[in-house]
Amino acid sequence: MGIIETDYHKQLLQIVSNIFIYGNAISEEVRRDMEEEINWMWNEPRALLWLEKKPFLVEFVVKVFLYPNLQVQDVISNTNPRNNYFRIEEYAHGNISFVDGLGCNTGYFKLENLYKGSTTAAHEYGHTLGLPHPEDMDIRGKGIPGIMFPRGTLVNAEYQYDPNVASGQKGGTLYPIHRRVKQSDIDDLGLLKIVQSKDKIIGKFSSVYHEAQG
Repeated sequence: MGIIETDYHKQLLQIVSNIFIYGNAISEEVRRDMEEEINWMWNEPRALLWLEKKPFLVEFVVKVFLYPNLQVQDVISNTNPRNNYFRIEEYAHGNISFVDGLGCNTGYFKLENLYKGSTTAAHEYGHTLGLPHPEDMDIRGKGIPGIMFPRGTLVNAEYQYDPNVASGQKGGTLYPIHRRVKQSDIDDLGLLKIVQSKDKIIGKFSSVYHEAQG
């Protein structure tokens, strides 16, 4: 979730988001890695949006903050559309990280999924902006996988966990470190409609506070 700010003089469109992380597994290292990954990946394509017949550079400005003493009320009473809240723990049911719906502002991350370069934080951020997993999970022959493809996607051998095994076998599916944000991902956000709206908000409030699973 975030808010769109448009600078017509600089032809710049910014999606501004804050992410507050809480839980027993947060650290400065995790905070820094999440912030660097999300900003680098979502800004890497230097995506353009045509607005009033002019190309505007789409820029993501995402800040991640440690919030060790976060309370339930901090989440459910928040009215700032820039703010997102994610619990981080060593244990998560099903060993997966998740958000509470498409275009939401809350979720739960498993620490193991957040290793440097995992692309998990950037992928889940895409969900908070409203992007789903693509329906076609067999993209063999179609090059680098986009950021929203989930684990289990069939990809070219070089993008598998193990390039030497048969597609679909153990190790023969998408290794998430190979995912990248593409112009098409930015296009799928539907930014033009949001820019023309009154509130210029991308996403919505789910406002779910998560207790530690276990």
